[in-house]
Amino acid sequence: MTQFDTMAPATIRELIRTGELTGPTAGMAKGYTQANLVILKKEYAYDFLLFCQRNPKPCPLVDVSDIGSFTPSTIADGADIRKDIPKYRIYRDGVYTEEVTDITDYWEDDMVCFLLGCSFTFETPLLASGIPIRHIEEGCNVPMYKTNIPCEKAGIFEGPMVVSMRPMKHADAIRAVQITSRFPGVHGAPIHIGDPSQIGILDVTKPDFGDAVTIKADEVPVFWACGVTPQAVAMESKPAIMITHAPGCMFISDLKDEKLSVL
Repeated sequence: MTQFDTMAPATIRELIRTGELTGPTAGMAKGYTQANLVILKKEYAYDFLLFCQRNPKPCPLVDVSDIGSFTPSTIADGADIRKDIPKYRIYRDGVYTEEVTDITDYWEDDMVCFLLGCSFTFETPLLASGIPIRHIEEGCNVPMYKTNIPCEKAGIFEGPMVVSMRPMKHADAIRAVQITSRFPGVHGAPIHIGDPSQIGILDVTKPDFGDAVTIKADEVPVFWACGVTPQAVAMESKPAIMITHAPGCMFISDLKDEKLSVL
């Protein structure tokens, strides 16, 4: 992964577009904002926009496209959202049907793209403060879990919040709260620290999305709201079609992380 951490976002997007990169994007293009993706047809767009406004922790909006536009020009001019993410997931009537590396054949002229803040963005300042990020250390995807925390309903959209987890020492967890609180546009501070069962996670070694990581004896699990939440919501709300990123495979924008910091 280290060969990608200093690459420019446009260079990485080109590698993704040509099929040279097809896996998780954690640690890539450090200092630049990564984003979750949700694509819906126009008929569902207002309801989802309202859902994001009512649930800003798991669904912080970074950009919304014009109807029919697949170029997120305000955060990545010249990008093509249909090709510039390593893997996409297709949900039909709430059922996850397939995973693909290009959604050109699925694109329709009345679709709207929503780009949501991603916790990979605040991993750079965590690392800069000497806080280890286990899934980067272990070269795997971040673990993500469905919780018993309900999102606030908006139109047809409702369902449980999904969280990502990073284990860390207690002192690091306190520092992580301070650091990530500066980034409300990419989920902000953790929503829970400690006992996973309190938020409905019965086995922390078996994530619903991503990969399990090592939790050491002197560490505590720290949970952040996660932009995979819309995928859990899709399963419950059942829009005719929803296209998303595959968990951990994000859109890398030209937006600097510092633009999303409040301090």
